[in-house]
Amino acid sequence: MLLRLRGSLRQVVNQMARRPALLCGAIVLSCSLILAITFTCSETKQVVLPAQPPARFFSPGAPVVDLYLGQLDEAESLRSASEVSLLYFYAPWCGQSISARGEIEQVARKLADQVQFVAVNCWWNQGKCRKQNNFYHYPVIYLYHRRFGPIEYNGPITAAYVEKFIRRVITPLQYVPSRAGLQDFLSHYEPGVLGYFEFNASPQPPGYLTFLTSALQALRRDFQGVMRFGVITSKQVAKAISLDAPGTVYMHRHFNTSLMFPSHVLNFTSENICRWALEHRERLVRWLRPHGGKSRALEQELRKGAALLIFLPFDPMAPSQPLVEEVAEIAVQYHSCNGSSWPGFMEPEVWGEPGSLSRAPCCNTLALPHWLSVSRTHNVCELCLDQALGPRPCPSLDSLYLREDSFTQPLSGKVQCSHVLSSSSPLDYYTACCWSLSKGSSTQQDRRAALPHIEDRGSASAHSAVTGLKCRTNKTLNFYLLDSGLHWEFARRLGAPENASMMGFATVLNLQDEVHHVLNQEQGIVRNTLESFIQNYSTPYSPLQRHLVGEAAREPVGESLITAVTTQTFHKAVMDPEKDVLLFYYTQWCGFCSALNHVIIQLARLSLSNPRLAVCRINAAKNDLPWEFMVDRYPTILFFPSDRKHLSVKYPEDAPITLPNLVRFVQRHSSPLRSSSSALHREKEPLLQKPSPSDSRADTRQGESESSATRQQRPPC
Repeated sequence: MLLRLRGSLRQVVNQMARRPALLCGAIVLSCSLILAITFTCSETKQVVLPAQPPARFFSPGAPVVDLYLGQLDEAESLRSASEVSLLYFYAPWCGQSISARGEIEQVARKLADQVQFVAVNCWWNQGKCRKQNNFYHYPVIYLYHRRFGPIEYNGPITAAYVEKFIRRVITPLQYVPSRAGLQDFLSHYEPGVLGYFEFNASPQPPGYLTFLTSALQALRRDFQGVMRFGVITSKQVAKAISLDAPGTVYMHRHFNTSLMFPSHVLNFTSENICRWALEHRERLVRWLRPHGGKSRALEQELRKGAALLIFLPFDPMAPSQPLVEEVAEIAVQYHSCNGSSWPGFMEPEVWGEPGSLSRAPCCNTLALPHWLSVSRTHNVCELCLDQALGPRPCPSLDSLYLREDSFTQPLSGKVQCSHVLSSSSPLDYYTACCWSLSKGSSTQQDRRAALPHIEDRGSASAHSAVTGLKCRTNKTLNFYLLDSGLHWEFARRLGAPENASMMGFATVLNLQDEVHHVLNQEQGIVRNTLESFIQNYSTPYSPLQRHLVGEAAREPVGESLITAVTTQTFHKAVMDPEKDVLLFYYTQWCGFCSALNHVIIQLARLSLSNPRLAVCRINAAKNDLPWEFMVDRYPTILFFPSDRKHLSVKYPEDAPITLPNLVRFVQRHSSPLRSSSSALHREKEPLLQKPSPSDSRADTRQGESESSATRQQRPPC
């Protein structure tokens, strides 16, 4: 084999030596092939043209530093040199970034002297911002307060909301200079945290920066800013809420006992203060601000129980919100199980009395479980730390529960107090007072005298119909507020008029019980009507009727084969005693429903010869019906005979929905006096027999042609 190969090579070499032109041609051909391959590969790299360099996103006159090349280092330099800064990360092609640009410019023109506004193009592939950040949505807004940040803003990107949030970041602490300011701070429905610091000895007393950072931590966790933080510098004002030692943090609560931050148990850090405040806050009214995208935030809140959704026109920058304050006052009275009205922290005349504000006992009110035998005579107990046994720290008592064996003497009478000394109980060194809570109870004065609460020292006012209703009914409501200017689409889907966002809207939803009630829109959202609405819902046999949401009735254009039924026209169209009605339930997302359109259309064409038979359809996803007419699957067909509407019949689920089967179904359940003489019966009598394959194919072709012809007259569902 090797010898043959050598011989072949020798012959080739000899032939090329005799013919040099052949050798030169081979060399030239090889070089040309190499050059062609190189040129082709180099051309493939230039098929995609490079992206055009980005241009300025904000207008030149806007007080916003526009880093449209993604210069992240320059953005960090500007941020570190500013007291408060806002970084706006955008993508030039993003519609939301473009729509929010004008809102940011409007805010920047107002706050340019206090805040450094920086915009960064985070989509340019050669920029450092794109290389270091992986944002999955645009725009992204970060705020920085000195070295603290980022605080991401996730609220509505409108000028008013953004400005409100920026101002909260600029001044995270509210200064409380006087006792009048303290009363105003504590009487607000939103939870409040106060810190007492003396600035006489030092411009930055110990713990002040930590408390300031804790307020920023709360804004980072809750962009709505419902947790308010205040600072007291006056010793006289601090004594009003029993704050003696500087550096003490106090959390005011309306219905449970106000708390002191347990610095002996937890380290005095901003993270611990923020977590402690969020865990122990009272939320009487919650703001819902769904962002409009795919989210389950609204569903998660509604699954917590019955919800009272109130849509109100809201201006974040308004100095006062009368409607919001009125709803908040109703919510406070609704939760006031002790019968008090809006909880203040002391009566006005007590201010001038020296020594009238002694330290309040560390107490907490607990409801006894129904399975305890003691709950037959006493259903509420108040557990207090016994200060007579020596000074002890005041822990949080929210997780403590009373036990029958914790009392050293039997409970009897209207109010019974006992000392808890059980060595095996975690309630050592505590006193307990129990009473029966009922409407119009006469034990309130006795209880207050025995165990005073700083929250119970508010001025008395007339009780409303909803005072303490939360504790007198098992149909507890959660109060939610929504901005009608932003979320009116939700209100419209719940039954509100199309264009009435400035009037407001109120509804009660209970997903578990499938309850939906709507406040009469003509009455408006005023105190009396809202209280009556809540009271009517809370009664055992509520007089409120279930609200049915449906499409607006449309005037038919010409003659139609199938009658479109809505919530408003259901009884008129379906409950007509002179007609047999076949009702087809469908939804727009049901693929099987669309596949059956041609069958329903064929049946409707055949029914034209029978004026006593009507074929109707209803979009069940957009039209609510009374419970007795609701269905749990789609498609569904119900037949309502004339004069016997209460004997409606459902088409068998296991039977194929075909034209012959539908005809047999209609004939079987039609009114006896009319089925025999029905034109439909006479016309389709052969269909009562088993159709042959050829007839089936003919019916299919005829149905397809009729369906296409009908679609030209009226579009299917």
